[in-house]
Amino acid sequence: MSNRRDFIKHTGLITTAMSIAPKLALPGKTGKPARKGLQLRYKPYTLQLKHVFTISSNSRTTTPVVLSEIEFEGVTGYGEASMPPYLGESHETVLRFLSKVDLSQFDDPFQTEDILDYVDGIEPGNPAAKAAVDIALYDLTGKLMQQPWYRIWGYDPSKTPRTSYTIGIDTEEVIRQKVKEAAPYKVLKVKLGLGTDKMIISTIRKLTDKPICVDVNQGWKDRQYALDMAHWLNEQGIIFIEQPMPKERVDDNAWLTEHSPLPTMGDEAVQRLPDVMKAHKVYSGINIKLMKCTGMREAHKMLTLARALDMKVMIGCMTETSCAVSAAAQLSPMTDWADLDGNLLISNDVYKGMQVIDGKITLNREPGIGISPL
Repeated sequence: MSNRRDFIKHTGLITTAMSIAPKLALPGKTGKPARKGLQLRYKPYTLQLKHVFTISSNSRTTTPVVLSEIEFEGVTGYGEASMPPYLGESHETVLRFLSKVDLSQFDDPFQTEDILDYVDGIEPGNPAAKAAVDIALYDLTGKLMQQPWYRIWGYDPSKTPRTSYTIGIDTEEVIRQKVKEAAPYKVLKVKLGLGTDKMIISTIRKLTDKPICVDVNQGWKDRQYALDMAHWLNEQGIIFIEQPMPKERVDDNAWLTEHSPLPTMGDEAVQRLPDVMKAHKVYSGINIKLMKCTGMREAHKMLTLARALDMKVMIGCMTETSCAVSAAAQLSPMTDWADLDGNLLISNDVYKGMQVIDGKITLNREPGIGISPL
């Protein structure tokens, strides 16, 4: 009983919450700071990729992000929006959305449901912009409670999975180079879907027998071809196939899942919470990404529902800083697979957070999402 009283007393003293690392200066546009409540700050930033990143629909060398902060009584939480082009968000759309967010009307950061319902209701869409607020709010409240979110949720950090390391579509020569660079990682995630699938996998298999998962990014258009590829990939020691066919082809994806020797994972088809039920019996499992589902709050709900439906769960990311990747990693002890390498693919990270040690996601004991500015 005394322990419970001490905990309540301890978490109630939010005005004396622990000091955190020096804040990242965000000289850009701010929320409306007229009142005493939460203060939102944000600024655009551009991630530089170490290699040209190619999937079945596009190639790029940079990814736009927006870095965010929410401050309350001297404590600051950090967040991020990452906007790969296929999601339709940009610096302009995120900054425009965040300019409409007035968090100063809230003077209790623990009213997360009310706060995030308000943010979600400002206008439809904008999931990455909403994630920038959500992640910063979760980081802030975790710091006020002086606990990492995996502990608040009751997850065992020793149960985190190994993360895959992503290899984009490329030439045989570059594929070889990327496989060598991926030496510290125990699982590879390989992009397919442009007609060079067998060349890519065969090239990798000449170099390593590591487990591989493949992401087709909706690149296969014929279900019989998809099934033939599933059988061939099964012979190559592949773990699962992510988003094999266009998300609109619901019947074809369900047919493939029924007949495939490998599990199928819905990615583009699974954006937010209502999509989990729609994916049930269409895919073997789902890939949850904070930038698709508006952040940690909804990701946690999606994870819980998918588990209740006996579906496989993967926690993924875009190309992101260690901020958003570390936020997603808080959920990883409850997932089957993880693809949290977005920060490893960039050359200009601005945070230190979750680490990959011997290929395994390793969570620290820092409060909130477990990051500090570099």
